[in-house]
Amino acid sequence: MQNTVTPTHCPYCALQCGMNLTPTADGTVEVSERTDFPVNRGALCGKGRTAPAVLSSRVRLTSPLVRSEGTLVPATWDEALDRIAGRLLRTRAEHGPDAVGVFGGGGLTNEKAYTLGKFARVVLGTSQIDYNGRFCMSSAAAAGIKAFGLDRGLPFPLEDIPRTGCVILVGSNLAETMPPSLRFFTELKENGGTLIVVDPRRTRTAEQADLHLAPRPGTDLALALGLLHLIVAEGRVDEEYVAGRTAGWEDARAAAMAHWPEYVERITGVSVPQLRQAVRMFCEPEHAMVLTARGPEQQSKGTDTVGAWINLCLATGRAGRPLSGYGCLTGQGNGQGGREHGQKADQLPGYRKLDDPAARRHVAEVWGVDPDSLPGPGRSAYELLDALGTDIRSLLLMGSNPVVSAPRAAHIEDRLKSLDFLAVCDVVLSETAALADVVLPVTQWAEETGTTTNLEGRVLLRRQAITPPVGVRSDLEVMRELADRLGVEKGFPTDPEEVFEELRRASAGGPADYSGITYGRLAEENGVFWPCPQDLSGQLPAQAPEEAHPGTPRLFLDRFATPDGRARFVPVSHRPIDEEPDDEYPVLLTTGRVVAQYQSGAQTRRVDELNAAAPGPFVELHPRLAARLGAAEGDPVAVVSRRGRAVAPARITTAIRPDTVFMPFHWPGEGRANTLTNPALDPTSRMPEFKACAVRLEPVTSRGSS
Repeated sequence: MQNTVTPTHCPYCALQCGMNLTPTADGTVEVSERTDFPVNRGALCGKGRTAPAVLSSRVRLTSPLVRSEGTLVPATWDEALDRIAGRLLRTRAEHGPDAVGVFGGGGLTNEKAYTLGKFARVVLGTSQIDYNGRFCMSSAAAAGIKAFGLDRGLPFPLEDIPRTGCVILVGSNLAETMPPSLRFFTELKENGGTLIVVDPRRTRTAEQADLHLAPRPGTDLALALGLLHLIVAEGRVDEEYVAGRTAGWEDARAAAMAHWPEYVERITGVSVPQLRQAVRMFCEPEHAMVLTARGPEQQSKGTDTVGAWINLCLATGRAGRPLSGYGCLTGQGNGQGGREHGQKADQLPGYRKLDDPAARRHVAEVWGVDPDSLPGPGRSAYELLDALGTDIRSLLLMGSNPVVSAPRAAHIEDRLKSLDFLAVCDVVLSETAALADVVLPVTQWAEETGTTTNLEGRVLLRRQAITPPVGVRSDLEVMRELADRLGVEKGFPTDPEEVFEELRRASAGGPADYSGITYGRLAEENGVFWPCPQDLSGQLPAQAPEEAHPGTPRLFLDRFATPDGRARFVPVSHRPIDEEPDDEYPVLLTTGRVVAQYQSGAQTRRVDELNAAAPGPFVELHPRLAARLGAAEGDPVAVVSRRGRAVAPARITTAIRPDTVFMPFHWPGEGRANTLTNPALDPTSRMPEFKACAVRLEPVTSRGSS
């Protein structure tokens, strides 16, 4: 493929930026601008520009590894696959099918996520499957389904943002997490619109805001309720819209009216004048949007918190109208598609519910199995990981690194070590893979073809640009080989397009209907927005573009995806975080990302340029807090929670609240932020409370002492 330019997409965040890849004579791969893709128009962040560095055989795995006398050593593929199949069979025979767990990832392509869910339920017969996307968008998904009857990260394209009048951006530092998207907000302001950023830190994104609200971590729910109270009190409710397109307003209104401005000010630390200013900025333009990210979502009340922000949109008539609405900024590269097609504990392909008899019949027919043979819903991600070594004895893990990314990470590391057997498929030897009994080297973005679904609900085609190294196989090949060894010889193709054709049939008629999408259309049209149904009942031919459903860039313009077409207000009330500060742990910890690293850092920490920009963890704290601790810039600081202790250099700044410290979560070892985080779960989404827990700070006089 030398000198062949391949248009494709970045492997990292949910923007899925377009890029061109060109293999060179020296064996490297060059990245160049791809200006035809509307999401980034050629712009790339440092992670995207340097993504080919992880393709190098010096960085990535190129041979299966098996554990021998406590050490991982190279092995043949047959030896590695035989060992996995043998141990999974043994576990199932001795302890039952649910003693085998499967853990997936939001970076897997749609084809892989679909096949992984099918493999778990058809081959292994286990209900114990979930994925790391549960840690990212699940609260927003749950709230969206409650309110609108459907979850798609953004119900409109990013290109609508510059044309609206005001955006409230809640808990997102997109200037660092997805930098190419910042231009949409810059254009918003150039067009006369305004930006309100809600974040306890004055981030690079907050610096761009016309109004920055800095609430105490864990109080976003009270903030949204306080704004809705003022909207009612000031007569700004769109009564005609509420009457015509919604249900449940009276109960939601009553709940909001219990959160008067002065009460909300005491809870959040956001002043009443700022609350009133935010209401004016949001309500006065004809169009406005609310966008949430991990800040309000990664809480033990995340579903209610997002629901409160949705209520704000509904009360003002902002949802289901052009250039207005609520949206979630999905994080992982295929976080949207990854939760639609079956690797989530309670779902079947097409965003169908696993406990819905009609959904089970439809998917079982596509798979050629008895609906009664499909197991029911299993544990959510943290609950699954917490059950390792007890109820779950063997685990197959693909594309995730919970040793770094899971809450209460030291405990999860111990649970992984307690397994009878762990098999990991990955590109690199992550901290989790290093614990495995078998590690399989699998292909990555530029070495394979497959589809992803970006934060807009735009289904995209990633194209293979280079040949994978000798010794590397795709995840689809892994699952086919394991299925053969476990007695299921049909139904697991290795060609991605063939898998996608089956996914089309399985998703047909479901909420996330991909049946009208083909690889040909994706190549020609720069992506297609779901839902995109197939009009010919029972037939799925490759359609000519003029005969095809156009896809759905903008949802809910005519009706919401509820039985009566009305959106639902959900009455919610403020409640504290699970672990409020006290005398022993008087400070709040919140976590997040930095621009040069991605998620658990398993790949980006192997790129020299990115490590030079962000070499390690740190503790961000206010000068007043640093003075009380006696810490200077760069001094090691211990952060201690009820779950453990992390040590990292101090970064002293007025950009954070005096009652709060911040740590990025990309690193393992003594600076691992997720050693500290609280696994308290949202009762609906089962999202852990990453964003707020009680800690204390201790000076470190020497390494390992305090």
